[in-house]
Amino acid sequence: MKKIDVHVHMGKLFYRFPGVRVKDVLEMMDRLDVEKACIMANDNPEELDYYFTTDQVLRACRPHRDRLIPFCNVDPRHGDPPTYDPTPIIERYIERGCKGFGEVLCGLPIDDPRSMLLFATCEKLGLPVLLHIDKYRNTDDIGLLRFEKVLQAFPKAIFIAHAVHWWSEISAGVKEEEKVEYPQGPVISGGRADLLLGRYDNLYADLSAKSGQNALTRDPAFAVDFVTRHQDKLLYGSDYFYRGQVTENHIAIEQLSVDEEVKKKVFYTNAKKVLRI
Repeated sequence: MKKIDVHVHMGKLFYRFPGVRVKDVLEMMDRLDVEKACIMANDNPEELDYYFTTDQVLRACRPHRDRLIPFCNVDPRHGDPPTYDPTPIIERYIERGCKGFGEVLCGLPIDDPRSMLLFATCEKLGLPVLLHIDKYRNTDDIGLLRFEKVLQAFPKAIFIAHAVHWWSEISAGVKEEEKVEYPQGPVISGGRADLLLGRYDNLYADLSAKSGQNALTRDPAFAVDFVTRHQDKLLYGSDYFYRGQVTENHIAIEQLSVDEEVKKKVFYTNAKKVLRI
């Protein structure tokens, strides 16, 4: 089935892993029937050993704009807080072709005023924001109450949630240590990620990485119900970040006992809507 991958990396991001070249991404896309892929910009020092800046993303994507979709990034800790305005920087990135903002990996509380300024700018400029939420990056308390504050503050901004803390909250009863783990066993109904997806029209979720795969496979019966209920809010992604990496997120979706039309939304249609392509 044709796909849009909303979460792909390029460049050498980790010392211990081989870097990703344009040809590697295109080969991965061809192998998995991915029509278009969103290329993340990494401007935050947390998690990764090296940067891959927006300028590098734009240069890499330029010869393949029919297939590669550039995202931009600006670290919220730039400049003096009372006077800093990221608007002209992000506007210029949009003029050069960027269709989204992220992956946001900064080591701040998710509702830090400096991040809130970036979210306000993305809302104003119409850029969807892809957020990595875990114990160290875009941090939140159990229950995602800070993230709900963000969703309420920027109702016209599109947020795409991703990573281990976010996906652990598919279940109620989340423990603090599960912010950096892959919880196993049956999902307890009433999870905050589940509730927030149903409550906020501006919230979507990225099924990439081991965290997204685990959310779909830890409790297959729950996953069928979850994906059916949120079929208009879920996005396929791989989180491809090193040469030779094997990603199996597509398999977790393909094996779900849901209608083919639901899978088509997750693999393709929802991303077209969010990215306005």
